[in-house]
Amino acid sequence: MAKHFVEVNSVDDLITIFSSETFPQKFILGGGSNMLLTQDIDALVVHLDLKGKTILEQTETEVLVKCQAGENWHEFVLWTLEKDFGGLENLSLNPGNVGTSPIQNIGAYGVELKDTLLRCETIKLEDRKTYIFSNKDCKFGYRNSIFKEEAKGKYIITKVIFELTKKEHVLHTKYGAIENALQNEGITSPTIKDISEAVIKIRKSKLPDPSQIGNSGSFFKNPIINTNHFMKLKEGYPNIPSYKIDNEHIKIPAGWLIENAGWKGFIDGAIGVHKKQALVLVNYGQGLGSEIYNLSEQIIQDVQLRYGIGLEREVNIY
Repeated sequence: MAKHFVEVNSVDDLITIFSSETFPQKFILGGGSNMLLTQDIDALVVHLDLKGKTILEQTETEVLVKCQAGENWHEFVLWTLEKDFGGLENLSLNPGNVGTSPIQNIGAYGVELKDTLLRCETIKLEDRKTYIFSNKDCKFGYRNSIFKEEAKGKYIITKVIFELTKKEHVLHTKYGAIENALQNEGITSPTIKDISEAVIKIRKSKLPDPSQIGNSGSFFKNPIINTNHFMKLKEGYPNIPSYKIDNEHIKIPAGWLIENAGWKGFIDGAIGVHKKQALVLVNYGQGLGSEIYNLSEQIIQDVQLRYGIGLEREVNIY
């Protein structure tokens, strides 16, 4: 529960609030979809509600689009698709807002935010001035960025600029079940809208609707292990799925590890592991954030014991 709350609709208001000493402690809230609260927030909760989408410039083949931080991510993706701008279709139905998308370099079905982000504008809390981070400045990694590391808590992202395609779109259909979904619809030459619709259908079939069942989406990152570790695991688990990162590293689906350990569908009172997707922890009613956290700790310990793999939480814990 938030004891103090304010909604911010402009950068000027944001600067004013952070220049004020009335509430020394401030807590930034975007869409709130990637957060687990385990306690009340004893600070001024500042909800970033900056809105607006703009085409900055374009050529025959490419377009630069600026989007304000408070825009809903999926609605923004649909807006780009309506204009036949390619690049974000595989990220359809990702939860959250645009402003938080660079923080963990959101990704799905073979595509990551870093593939299309050109730069983002921020406000530095220390001096309330505008600073621009290029794609390189963001230091993107797997579900990671500078905003989760050395810049954590020091900047607020206010705008994100994307470089998208207008034609000759690069389609990503090899990851996950996209190809099967397209084949089931009889689509052999997919458009970016076809891919988006396939992704939406897949996600809806596997992931619970947060408005119906409380959840924060994928709770854990897919771990990356070295090749030697993977080969030893494969001896005991011949069917273990994997994705090659390079000659020395392999990505393992965290959902498979958790499901194979028997956690899928687990229920403990009002909380549990989703029956269709083991990567999602759910709150069926009046469960506490601390209970969800404790469940995640049990899963982490079990996976470590079984496979020698340390799972890392993808959600932000408060």
